[in-house]
Amino acid sequence: MSQKKLIRQMGLMLVTATGICSMMGASINVIPFMIQKNVPGIGPYVVPAFLFAAIPAIFAAYSYAILSSSMPRAGGSYLYASRGLSPYLGFIASFSQWFGLSIVIGVIAYIIVPFIRDVFYNLGLISISDFLEVGYVRLSISLILIWVFVYVNIIGGKLYRNTLIPMLFIMFALGSIVIVSGVLFNQNDFIEAVFEIEKREITPIQYKQFDWRVFLTASTLLFSSFIGFDAIAQTGNEAKNPTKNIPRAILLAIFIVSIYYILFTISVYNIVPWNFVADESLIKDITAPGLLSYVLPPFWGILIILGATIALINDLPAMILSVSRLMFAWSKDKIFPKKVSSIHEKYNTPHISIFVVGVVASIGSVGSHFAGDFFLGIDIMVTSMMINFLLMCITVITIAKVNPKLYKEITILKNRSLQKIIGYLGSVVIIVFLVIHTYKDLTSEVDAWYFHSTFIYLIVMTLASLYFLIRWIKIKRNNKHIFKSLPSE
Repeated sequence: MSQKKLIRQMGLMLVTATGICSMMGASINVIPFMIQKNVPGIGPYVVPAFLFAAIPAIFAAYSYAILSSSMPRAGGSYLYASRGLSPYLGFIASFSQWFGLSIVIGVIAYIIVPFIRDVFYNLGLISISDFLEVGYVRLSISLILIWVFVYVNIIGGKLYRNTLIPMLFIMFALGSIVIVSGVLFNQNDFIEAVFEIEKREITPIQYKQFDWRVFLTASTLLFSSFIGFDAIAQTGNEAKNPTKNIPRAILLAIFIVSIYYILFTISVYNIVPWNFVADESLIKDITAPGLLSYVLPPFWGILIILGATIALINDLPAMILSVSRLMFAWSKDKIFPKKVSSIHEKYNTPHISIFVVGVVASIGSVGSHFAGDFFLGIDIMVTSMMINFLLMCITVITIAKVNPKLYKEITILKNRSLQKIIGYLGSVVIIVFLVIHTYKDLTSEVDAWYFHSTFIYLIVMTLASLYFLIRWIKIKRNNKHIFKSLPSE
């Protein structure tokens, strides 16, 4: 009997949708507004910080596109760095990514509940809205969401496609209401609406002194909004015509999402005074739809909340696919037990790795609940993905010498000088972002040491390094050339 394997059944649209859905959700509906709490003083400079945050992401995206064109297999960053830099750094890059994103799946599931709360609030069902604020209720719903989409990923195929694509179009259609609202309404409309509804007077603050330290700190957090395109690289064993479609999907996804992010954020801050956002963020988790519900007619307000909810929900299946394929790739390289790369007899999906992701994501939800601040999970993810992206840029520089055979297979941006420019500039920019983010985390005041994301990250990476060392000794003894070629499909 032939060995089961993943099937190439994902076209360009589905591969691109996987990346877009991994990027959009909390990244646009929550983070640009809750950042007023997490980075006090950013004030009216959120949009410029968003633009600045895109710079390292663009360098990383081009690095991914270059490397993916020569290595069309599941594993993405792990595969690229293990073949083009070093096996250890490949594992660290990908384990960092796997840990960060698995936790964030749980964080996103936890964030979804306030959106559902806002739907009921706008429908006038205040008692249900208040019920959803209860801690154990919010946690329970987030766990249910995680395991529903674990199921969707295990079934895979048509169920995954028929879940993702329709929600993608609904998400953009309903999200466009926010962008149009930025043209139809202004801050005066918002101030009048708040006074009429709550009898609150708002005085917009038109000017706030620019602070580079605050600006750069905010940019490092907003950087998290651009990391989802890595999910595209994980479809290497399932994408049709992967050497062309994966690089295209990466660049297409980051272009579409970047434009959408900027238009969306400009629209909200054009309507809602930033000082109102900052004040509200200190009281509760706020969302873009929740803010705009003051000025929009109830029907349209509910629609954009539903759109945001769908955007968040859409994060889950795409991100679960992404991180489960990392475990699949480790298993194919014998770093993880062979059973982890087992393919379901009926559904042709790596069901065991998907299940494990569900477990870790559940820990992320529980951690968000007890930490009382979902930005801990976001901070862990930002640290993980910055190191991941840094290693991808370095791999673009080193692959020509480390693995000339695979280097010759590159079909995107084949000019070596251009590749080096992308690799070196990307490395420098990401290092700067990483230093700023780490400094911000280590100097922040928290209730206990384990609320510093840097310490959690270092503990996890130390354990991962010890695990890799044990496995590496066995791998070198049995097959020391395994990291010079691509794994079988």
